[in-house]
Amino acid sequence: MTQQPITSLLVANRGEIAVRIFRTARALGLATVAVHSDPDADALHVREADAAVRLPGAAPADTYLRGDLVIKAALAAGADAVHPGYGFLSENAGFAREVTAAGLAWIGPPPEAIEAMASKTRAKELMRAAGVPLLDPVDPTAATAADLPLLLKAAAGGGGRGMRVVRDLDTLKESLDAACAEAASAFGDGEVFAEPYVERGRHVEVQVLADSHGTVWALGTRDCSLQRRHQKVIEEAPAPALPDSLRESLHTAAVAAARAVSYQGAGTVEFLVAADGRPYFLEMNTRLQVEHPVTEAVFGLDLVALQLRIAEGAALPLTPPEPAGHAVEARLYAEDPARDWRPQTGVLHTLAVPGEAGGTVRVDTGFADGDTVGIHYDPMLAKVVAHAPTRAEAVRALAHALAGARIHGLTTNRELLVRSLRHPEFASGQPDTGFYERHLAALTEPAPDTAGRTALAALAGALAEAAPAPGAPLALRLGGWRNLRSQPQTRRYTVGGTEHEVRYGPVDPEEHPGVRILSAERHLVVLEVEGVRRTFHVKHNSNTSEVYVDSPFTGAHTLTPVPRFADPQDRTEPGSLLAPMPGTVVRVAEGLVPGAAVTAGQPLLWLEAMKMEHRIVSPASGTLTALHATLGHQVEFGALLAVVQEETPA
Repeated sequence: MTQQPITSLLVANRGEIAVRIFRTARALGLATVAVHSDPDADALHVREADAAVRLPGAAPADTYLRGDLVIKAALAAGADAVHPGYGFLSENAGFAREVTAAGLAWIGPPPEAIEAMASKTRAKELMRAAGVPLLDPVDPTAATAADLPLLLKAAAGGGGRGMRVVRDLDTLKESLDAACAEAASAFGDGEVFAEPYVERGRHVEVQVLADSHGTVWALGTRDCSLQRRHQKVIEEAPAPALPDSLRESLHTAAVAAARAVSYQGAGTVEFLVAADGRPYFLEMNTRLQVEHPVTEAVFGLDLVALQLRIAEGAALPLTPPEPAGHAVEARLYAEDPARDWRPQTGVLHTLAVPGEAGGTVRVDTGFADGDTVGIHYDPMLAKVVAHAPTRAEAVRALAHALAGARIHGLTTNRELLVRSLRHPEFASGQPDTGFYERHLAALTEPAPDTAGRTALAALAGALAEAAPAPGAPLALRLGGWRNLRSQPQTRRYTVGGTEHEVRYGPVDPEEHPGVRILSAERHLVVLEVEGVRRTFHVKHNSNTSEVYVDSPFTGAHTLTPVPRFADPQDRTEPGSLLAPMPGTVVRVAEGLVPGAAVTAGQPLLWLEAMKMEHRIVSPASGTLTALHATLGHQVEFGALLAVVQEETPA
């Protein structure tokens, strides 16, 4: 590692982690350099940097995963150090070596440490030799019913890619093939291993930080048990409800793991804690974690600043600072949890979280108002973190901030996050990795009195649409919702697939009992509902004629005006399979050709969008009459993929 001071830092990443690293770099007086793909040309991390270098192309394989282009960019921009962030090239030992060979400082662990932990199977062998507790591996080709349930995992990567839970031997081969294919696509290595799947286990990890002088810190624990598709959603520090003896043994095991590979820099050692309290080593992430802000909050540290100082050769104090309080982080995704976590794309018109300025709530994001969420990258919009003296206060502050956030333009998991944080099982402090498997249906149910709340949102949207723009001529300002009572106006919207007709003027008590209009402007409507003042923030999108209504009272609603006449092109042939989101066809079922017989629920195609795979299944049993999707084909939302003609009952 370099002993020279760093003056200019290139971040080989994008999105919120690049923005977050630039924030620390600026505070330390470093010049900053961004790299970007073509879709990211005007992204926030590019706008935040002092200089930016284009990586031609769109797909990660052509841009952010091209180590040669990244190093060329660093040299061209005059950077003397490279920070990989997380994901992409952050755990690529070959890239780390190439960075140092080019005379640049590598802000990460030694390549040998990355290499030692790169394969989960080899890492487990190393940890077993170091005395770290492990789950016994299972040969998936020789597994029996006694070995079930099994967890299949990609050996070369994480983030839930190449991971499957198998509960039935009949599905083992199919799951193994799918996991291998996904691992090969995501990491270029199709190796998959199997181990026992621990029911109701807790995902607990330890943040480690080590310098080049032999000091290793164990910076407490984090609980990351709330996960969807094996990807973390809510994390907290310290991990709650752990006995002191278990907490100490996890710290000891994490330090042993770091010392076993002569680790330097920031890293995370992950464990699975079984219901009986026994911990098992999962893996070591040789990089900064997404959830590192909760550790920073509790210990009062800047882990990125410490990474940079360690890279410059500085020594850590012999002991870390004492922790204080509790921190909880929620990952805000552009996705629809009620529809199989379907990722969303489009323009993020507004993202505003209350309390982020000077309060207990921190927001790390790679987006600003008006930015576009595309199909090529992870759909995470932001990380929202709350820190307070106690766990209960931190959870309450985070739920309150998310509930009051104004997010316009995209469907998000915000409501799910709020409900999760307020769920009794989470409040107990002992959630496990099966939380969403048990509670997702209840957590995504429509809120009580949905019809009444939606009606009020539709009324607010109609009033806002009809309100004159500021500075409009007097004649126009006398129009709109201020019409005579005898001449009410009507608007028709679809909200969540249901049509609503709104009649408005000076509100007719029979139309909206208990409601009184206090004010109505283009972006703000205030109603008195049963004597209680309610405020509705409205966002108009002229491109799609949609109105986004949001308030703590109603939640978020998307109101789409109903056209006077139906569009005949909206009709599709019965049995048509349409792309549920933009993406790339990464798999086609074996032997799938027009004329093939298919059964209801049979997977026909796999789409990859925003780092996740989505199965497209047959809607009925019958015959495939058309197949328009081919391997590697990029499709738009709503594109016709295939047609299945349902078999006629005998």
